Amino acid sequence: MDKIKCNHCHLSFNEDVLIKEIDPNSKNEFLYFCCKGCQGVYHLLQDDGLDGFYDKLGNNTLEKPLTNNNDLSRFDLDTFNNKFVKTTENGLKKIDLIMEGIHCAACVWLNEKILYETSGIIEVNINFSNYKATIIWDDTILKLSEIIYKIQSIGYNAYPYTRSLTEQKATKESRSYFMKMMVAIFSSLNIMMLGVAKYTGFFTGIGDDVLHLVHIAEFILATPVLFFSGSIFFKGAYYGLKNRIINMDFLVISGASLVYIYSTFILFGMHGNSYYDSSTMIITFVLVGKYLEVIGKKTAGDTLDTIKSQLPTEATIIENETKKIVSLEEVNIGDILELKTGEKSSIDGEITSGETTFDESSITGESIPITKKIGEKVISGTINLDSVIRYKATSDYEHSTLNNIVTIIEDSLSSKSDIENKANELSKYFSISILSISILSFIAWYMYNGNFENALVISISVIIIACPCALALATPIASLIGISKLAKNGILFKESKQIETFAKATTLVLDKTGTITKGALEVIDNKYPILDNNDLSLLYSLVNTSTHPVSIAVKNYLELHYTNIQNLHLNNIKQIPSQGMSAIYNDIEIFGGRTKTNDNTYKNTVFTYSKNNNEVITFLLEDEIKENAKNIIQSIKNENIDVIMCTGDNDNVAAKVASDIGIDHFHSNMTPTDKSNFVQKLKDDGKIVIMAGDGVNDAPALANANIAIAMGNGADIAIGVSDVVLLNNSLESLEQSFVISKKTYRFIKQNLAISLVYNVITIPLAVMGYVIPLIAALSMSL
Repeated sequence: MDKIKCNHCHLSFNEDVLIKEIDPNSKNEFLYFCCKGCQGVYHLLQDDGLDGFYDKLGNNTLEKPLTNNNDLSRFDLDTFNNKFVKTTENGLKKIDLIMEGIHCAACVWLNEKILYETSGIIEVNINFSNYKATIIWDDTILKLSEIIYKIQSIGYNAYPYTRSLTEQKATKESRSYFMKMMVAIFSSLNIMMLGVAKYTGFFTGIGDDVLHLVHIAEFILATPVLFFSGSIFFKGAYYGLKNRIINMDFLVISGASLVYIYSTFILFGMHGNSYYDSSTMIITFVLVGKYLEVIGKKTAGDTLDTIKSQLPTEATIIENETKKIVSLEEVNIGDILELKTGEKSSIDGEITSGETTFDESSITGESIPITKKIGEKVISGTINLDSVIRYKATSDYEHSTLNNIVTIIEDSLSSKSDIENKANELSKYFSISILSISILSFIAWYMYNGNFENALVISISVIIIACPCALALATPIASLIGISKLAKNGILFKESKQIETFAKATTLVLDKTGTITKGALEVIDNKYPILDNNDLSLLYSLVNTSTHPVSIAVKNYLELHYTNIQNLHLNNIKQIPSQGMSAIYNDIEIFGGRTKTNDNTYKNTVFTYSKNNNEVITFLLEDEIKENAKNIIQSIKNENIDVIMCTGDNDNVAAKVASDIGIDHFHSNMTPTDKSNFVQKLKDDGKIVIMAGDGVNDAPALANANIAIAMGNGADIAIGVSDVVLLNNSLESLEQSFVISKKTYRFIKQNLAISLVYNVITIPLAVMGYVIPLIAALSMSL
């Protein structure tokens, strides 16, 4: 009995077991389905206008739809959602899934189309390279279990994405490449030894029977190299062709296969020379390059693993004075955690009892232990050195400092720069052009001298010697290693494409406080009559409402020099950007901050306390400039980058700091809006602007810059809008950002230039017949 294909999954069955129905588009024809699932999916696609899926699917087959949804309720459990589902800023739900059953672009297209057509789903993005799907949906309209069922109903499956799956895949890939490479190397070395005997025999009169035995031995050695070691190239070429792409894998495997097939004809009696050595060397040389690519990715990934290993898997929380060990995912904001000597903190928090020192070198790069007391912050991933403390969680695991670092690195490793996208696009056309040149070379040489063997060898040499791999491979590997090196230096790039922008930057805009200076202001002098207790308490209560460095410095000064200060309850407290703060107490209007009357009188930061518009006291504050700032600024300027300082401080303070560190251009008395407008004007003038800052007042300007850099001790909003985070808050890291980015980008351009020059020189040589396949394979790999 003839087999008939199911109209959905394209699997073949006997007609008597199929569901048969009249095709509504053609009354004389029938539709056949192997099961109710396929029938339902087929009509779902037709009803949604997505029947173009079958054109994209072509002759490929699908797995049968999964219709068993008995266990889908687990996707709606709170424990599952707490672990895998995130909530976006606008209240939507987001999850990363591994898609099972996807094996071509048509599968990706189908899943995205079906999910986008589902009410409640806002965004779908499926990565074909690792089958990771990111889905954002409105859980008031749609449950996660319904999304999974929708995926299953069209023949696929999905389950939560975890980093361990990616790590397992990388380890498995590395082992697979290593095994294939070792088989190829073993066989190639032995074929080379046989080749020495064979080519020596040509000059010493080797017999036909001995030569035939050599060919058999070469055949035995070459076969596993082509079909086992070379299987990855066959697979890559297959998926490339299926997506209408002529890639490097196709060039490699077509060249190696043609040489192998031709040599096999020689083995079985056709006159000529065998080239099994070239076939194996082609595979071996390129496979070694592939293995180095895998190692390069793993090296970059090792940085991620190192950082992740710093985070414990459990935490000790205190509930009603009872200790309880829980997983990190179970820790909620406000929980009290206990941290023993030698333990690593698992969650960000604030100390509630005890005093100790922390080793923060793994996060900030600071080698000197930091003493922490009640009220001070604990950073996840840092080590408690001295004594037992308890602290209150100020974040959950997902939003902890260390987990955010891991997420940023992971995202940056998977992103692509503009130059990489252009190189990938160019490599597609490059491969097609090389294949065309190879075919034309074969035709031209065969017509010229009628020698089939000579024409074939030349055409194969053209295919093999071409090097699209430098276009498609060297760029991402350089980016991966650059991102990895930056991360090791405490510099987190959120996307790898920012390396290119960094390398092309023309202007660096720096905030002053906390960026150029340490941000640890101290009161060094004051101009005031003796304050009574009432004014002291009012002033203390006012500065206690702000976290600005100036307010903190004045607060610390008052606490150090006065006792019996009361913290009064103030009303109508207002923060005035770049000016200060005001409040009301029993109909008394109080103000603290900058004033027009004395703002430019001093060469220090000033803070004036006024009561009912009458100035009462003025504090002079100084902020120490960061170590080696002058040399670092000069080093950046030497890279032809214009350095500009923008600050809200007065002209005298700004001029003094700029002069001390060698900045020629500065702007003072700037509000957050002024900074933002200034950055925008620079961009309008064609400048590529990098902005570094650490405060809330820097956020608008950071958002406008081409690259926004947040200092590690900065406000959350500044870090949130930034593209790059400097964990250790140092100017050395800022300098390293430029150095490593420029070096990485230089390597990328160097790789591309070498590839282009190499191809311009070697391809014509191969076309003219001056290169044999063995040398072509070696030179291409190098």
